[in-house]
Amino acid sequence: MKRSPGLLFALLPLLAPTLLLAPGVAADENPFRGPSEFWSEGRFHQESIDLSRLDEGVIKARVDGTWREYANRELPEAFATWSFGRRRVTLERLGGKEPPQLSGPHNAMVASHGAQRGDSEFAINNAVKGMGWLPRPEKLAEVIGLLEATAAADFPVKLATLDSLYALGTEVFDPRCQVSLELYSTPEFETGSFINQMTSPACAVVFLDIPSFEFKALVHLLHPEDARLSAVEKLQSRYVNLVHSYIHGDFDRRFIAAVYYVIEVYDNSPGKPDARGRRVVPALPTMP
Repeated sequence: MKRSPGLLFALLPLLAPTLLLAPGVAADENPFRGPSEFWSEGRFHQESIDLSRLDEGVIKARVDGTWREYANRELPEAFATWSFGRRRVTLERLGGKEPPQLSGPHNAMVASHGAQRGDSEFAINNAVKGMGWLPRPEKLAEVIGLLEATAAADFPVKLATLDSLYALGTEVFDPRCQVSLELYSTPEFETGSFINQMTSPACAVVFLDIPSFEFKALVHLLHPEDARLSAVEKLQSRYVNLVHSYIHGDFDRRFIAAVYYVIEVYDNSPGKPDARGRRVVPALPTMP
């Protein structure tokens, strides 16, 4: 006997809340939010991370429900050489009106764990994020001024400006972290990354390329209107939004900035006997 597709389609609205929502989420609840309330008057302050001792190289964070201290470490020279080199090649491609490649240091895969969003039965998430470098604290204001002064310049001038900065490498940029933007989270819609990082800020960041690097980090989320941000954190938020719009064009709002403070670094490069996912920061003894 043939089944009527019309009956199935008629039943789908009744079945969908049971099939698609996480356990404990009522059909009339917003499925695109986590279990905790992070927002107040359209903004938030991340309470799961404490950077008061960052100048000492120490970060305190609540990971998997437990507070402990972590050492903030620098990305290795091999990572910096690869990242800045590949970024300068990308600028050349853009100058020649060629599209950027998907592999490389810009597109980072960020894995996180923390709390279920209303539409999932899992508290895990993976997302591709645009990742970049953050100027050292003492260089932030200077680099912001340079980008603002050339923001209206022709595209080749912008590319040359970025290339001149990348050529200076870690003389300008901070090897202790990488940065990104949380583009989509609002009080009405929270991404899986946002929910997890607000709950438990530990995450793993992987780059698809050869060499292939991974670093594990604690991420600090900065709402641009958070009155509790320090002077340096306000500059960080301003810079990450500025460098994004420098290439992609102006936006009608400022986005949440994400600073990924490096804790561990791994070499995941295939075909290298001394790699195979081996931790390189902090260094381990040579593998057998």
